[in-house]
Amino acid sequence: MNDAALPVRTPDARGPQPIEIALLASVFVVAACGLVYELSAAALSSYLLGDSVLQFSTIIGTYLFAMGVGSWLSRYFDRQLPAHFLRIELMVALIGGALPAILFLANAYVPSAFRLLLYGLVMVVGTLVGLEIPLVMRILKRNIVLKNLVSQVLTFDYLGALAVSVAFPLILVPQLGMIRTGLLFGFMNAAVAVWALWLFRHELRRVGAHALACFLALAALVAAFVWADHITTLAEDKFYQDRIVFSATSPYQRIVVTRGLLGHRLFLNGNLQFAERDEYRYHEALVHPVMAAQGAPKKVAVLGGGDGMAVREILKYPSVESVTLVELDPNMTKLFTDHETLAALNGHSLSSPKVKIVNTDAFQWLQQPGDMFDVIVVDFPDPTNFAIGKLYTNSFYALLEKRLSASGYAVIQTTSPLVARKSYWTVATTIESVGLRATPYHAHVPSFGEWGYIIASRRPYRMPDALPAGLRFLSPSTLPLMFDFPLDMARVPAEVNRLSNQILVTTYEQEWGKVMAH
Repeated sequence: MNDAALPVRTPDARGPQPIEIALLASVFVVAACGLVYELSAAALSSYLLGDSVLQFSTIIGTYLFAMGVGSWLSRYFDRQLPAHFLRIELMVALIGGALPAILFLANAYVPSAFRLLLYGLVMVVGTLVGLEIPLVMRILKRNIVLKNLVSQVLTFDYLGALAVSVAFPLILVPQLGMIRTGLLFGFMNAAVAVWALWLFRHELRRVGAHALACFLALAALVAAFVWADHITTLAEDKFYQDRIVFSATSPYQRIVVTRGLLGHRLFLNGNLQFAERDEYRYHEALVHPVMAAQGAPKKVAVLGGGDGMAVREILKYPSVESVTLVELDPNMTKLFTDHETLAALNGHSLSSPKVKIVNTDAFQWLQQPGDMFDVIVVDFPDPTNFAIGKLYTNSFYALLEKRLSASGYAVIQTTSPLVARKSYWTVATTIESVGLRATPYHAHVPSFGEWGYIIASRRPYRMPDALPAGLRFLSPSTLPLMFDFPLDMARVPAEVNRLSNQILVTTYEQEWGKVMAH
């Protein structure tokens, strides 16, 4: 039947009919599902490729372009519109619903093809989603005049997008994980297809074939949902190699802890944060040069470092009266407080009565009035994206300076001065731009290679004469060697990293990208 031959009902006092209500509800669902697939692709690309602003921008741009392509292609669907709508819903359900699982597996088994597959799937799903709304509008055109049709369809479309944009980061991903979230909304797309099958059963040809397709799609999605944990394990076991002993997805990151021959390792969004075999080197080098030099620190703050390893080293000083740990993700501090094996790694430091845990954004925390600190330990992940990069800007260090006592020291973990030389010295330049002295040093940590730190202070740094007993890496005689930089790590000119440009993120991606490419 051609669209031109369809009868048009003039609106009357009877109000919306059941078929109209059902189709408008379908608009709400398909809009919600479409946004979930878009957000899943963007979130996964930022997890696995870094630079969240770039990934979200390119994924959303590609997705919107694909939707435009789908809308344009809808003009070629002239007959059997309900049948086309049903088929498209099933394709969106299967491809969009499986998108997170496919990308996780691709990253583990064929990483070289990940980008191609990512943008290919985004184009396919976006094109299919772009076909949905025009087809629904043309089906509804039979019974609703154009003025009301456009306003009603767009209203339900935007409401669906709003609902998902709030639920995705706050409820869906934390509770279900990325893979199950995708499959759940794939199931919802398939349910819309089943609903369309029922609504238009008298118009459809080969109803039995459509019913079988719906049944198989729903069965596949339900089976994948039930086996989602196995899919995740299959992908992550390949990616991380060692046995995974804990994994969780929070609103902020993917947390994975593995255990192998060399002990436990912590990964955040696929990036190694510490390895049990040599984390003591990293954390002793991070904490003791400033703690011992300060003299008798009483109030200490740790920004980041939710694993509690830095806090463990800080508590080796009897003068310490309080430690304020500011960690964005409560899942991290809970894990390293309650998990017996992991809490043992940090010496149960997070359970100490001296420790106060504040789960909030460190930038916002520094903006609030508060205590001054004798030592501030800044232990953030590397600036792989702009969300983290803001914590390496002159704006952040200006706030840090206001919370540092006159004789205090702050220390910042600052990537590798060997691999990311310009990135390292960019941080030094940025610290100096707010009037603080920058004292750079480095240490060799086998899991990371040559690693860098920078001390920020108002007064000149003075080398301590003594260190706490029982350290495994540092000693008073070897400590001065860490402040000597060979020629291949010596200072190079660098710009100030500002909130307005975030030059550090771009520089970091370029320098580490060259290493990963080889």
